[in-house]
Amino acid sequence: MDALSLLLNRHSCGRLTTPAPSGEVLDNILKAGLRAPDHGTLTPWQFILFEGEGRERLGTLLADAARTRGEDEDSIKKCSEAPLRAPLVVAVATRYQAHPKVPKLEQELSAGCALMAMQMAAQAQGFNGIWRSGWFIFDEQIHGALGLAPEDQLVGFLYLGTPCWRPASCASCPSRTSCAASEAHNAKSPDYSGLFCFLTKPSGCTDKCALAKRGEGGWPDIF
Repeated sequence: MDALSLLLNRHSCGRLTTPAPSGEVLDNILKAGLRAPDHGTLTPWQFILFEGEGRERLGTLLADAARTRGEDEDSIKKCSEAPLRAPLVVAVATRYQAHPKVPKLEQELSAGCALMAMQMAAQAQGFNGIWRSGWFIFDEQIHGALGLAPEDQLVGFLYLGTPCWRPASCASCPSRTSCAASEAHNAKSPDYSGLFCFLTKPSGCTDKCALAKRGEGGWPDIF
């Protein structure tokens, strides 16, 4: 899968099974995370991998935190089973480093980029995953159990594995990759016209250039 195809067809997959990425494939995924934008070359991230019984221990941690929060038994049970929904779970955290030019927010954004890069690297190699967050990533009990300092921040849990299905019509994707979510997304034909606005009108682009227009109003008054 070439880079542009990956960018245009990236999608999450929440239905995952074995095998998990391993060996060179997993190494590529982690290396992709390390290539995230990193102002000041601080490498302000930590990747914590859970597989096998490690997922069960993570589930116990999540359930204990849910119980402390006063969640009901059904929610606690769901928390304990959540990490078992994928054969490999990667917790991605920001390890904040004080820097005069790189604020905490920028370091957290960098960690988020690392997480997404890993998900895309998994998809590019025929696997896939989904970025999960929720209250877990802000919970002090979970932070403490993972060895994070008060100034650190979880940005999410990346669930990785083999997609459970692959439509026969998706001939352009690697053999393990499911494009059901991507096809469903594309079928909605969303209107992106209001999301783009060039400060300089592109050469050769007219008012009919849908992606550069601001909705039905055409070009901003600046032009």
